[in-house]
Amino acid sequence: MTFPYRLVRAGVLMAPDADEPFEAEGVLNPAAGWGPDGHLYLLPRLVARGNVSRIGLARVEVVDGVPAGVRREGVVLAPDRGWERGAGNAGVEDPRVTHLPVLGLHVMTYVAFGPLGPRLALATSAGLREWRRLGPVQFGYDDGLDVDLNLYPNKDAVFFPEPVIAPDGTPSLAMLHRPMWDLGTIRPGQGSPLPSGLHDDRPGIWISYVPLAEVALDPTALVRLRGHRLVALPEYPYEELKLGAGPAPIRVPEGWLMLHHGAAGTISDNPFDQQQGAVYSAGAMILDADDPARVLTRSKEPLLSPETIDEVSGTVPNVVFPTTAADIGGTLYVFYGMADTKIGIARLERTR
Repeated sequence: MTFPYRLVRAGVLMAPDADEPFEAEGVLNPAAGWGPDGHLYLLPRLVARGNVSRIGLARVEVVDGVPAGVRREGVVLAPDRGWERGAGNAGVEDPRVTHLPVLGLHVMTYVAFGPLGPRLALATSAGLREWRRLGPVQFGYDDGLDVDLNLYPNKDAVFFPEPVIAPDGTPSLAMLHRPMWDLGTIRPGQGSPLPSGLHDDRPGIWISYVPLAEVALDPTALVRLRGHRLVALPEYPYEELKLGAGPAPIRVPEGWLMLHHGAAGTISDNPFDQQQGAVYSAGAMILDADDPARVLTRSKEPLLSPETIDEVSGTVPNVVFPTTAADIGGTLYVFYGMADTKIGIARLERTR
């Protein structure tokens, strides 16, 4: 059955400014949110020389209902905490922002590129300009998995925009994320100890939960997630190496529409190594509205693969990496990283 959604390219929205040293190696993989002034803002990853990333703020300029450019408004998050810096690396990377009306807050998930490689961290904001760090994510131990998820590098985390029901029946906030099982990248010889019952070590998409009642009492509870379940592993050729979640899931008539990226080809398992020969494409899944850990259907072919010069050539070639989406005048636009250098836009459309 044909997947009921498609992506249609709508151009390049943001490219590095030669006069901005923080953008010397690219602007990419943005988050987005609507500010209290009614304007849409991007929160792009800005990469300075030496692969040091910061998170910026840029107001989106809309012309005739179409995103046409940005106005830069500075940096909102920099790697100035110890757990965001290593001896030879530093970065706050690949933010995803979900507005949670139930909390009255924007919740940012981001990758803290610290001493042991990429780890997940959270921050919250009422208005997108000032962010309160909540610190690194603390995954609760699960006897059924028989592993400590906090030991593993992790990326591509994003919250659902509204509460869901956790496996234990509790109204909860849910976060998608992508553990990477190879501990040898940070401690040689440790191998890839997998959770109980998992026999495929390729990185896939997981979901974890935190009870809404706990977060309502104390927003810092957002970092204390539990009830971990596998959502999806690589299945089709364009995602044969790994896959990870993209924008916050979008509620559609069929359930939850989750855009994701898939990688195929060859890639280094070392999270400190930028050199790779993989091709990153955008795909999608529809998750069950009542049980978002259950996949109802998924795209057998990519919705968007690197084809244009901006997607094929850049800091890391052959990358289409969707990270955020916004409804502008009734049209849903998806913003994506292009070859780890620029930010592109595409329209999300129904095919039937």
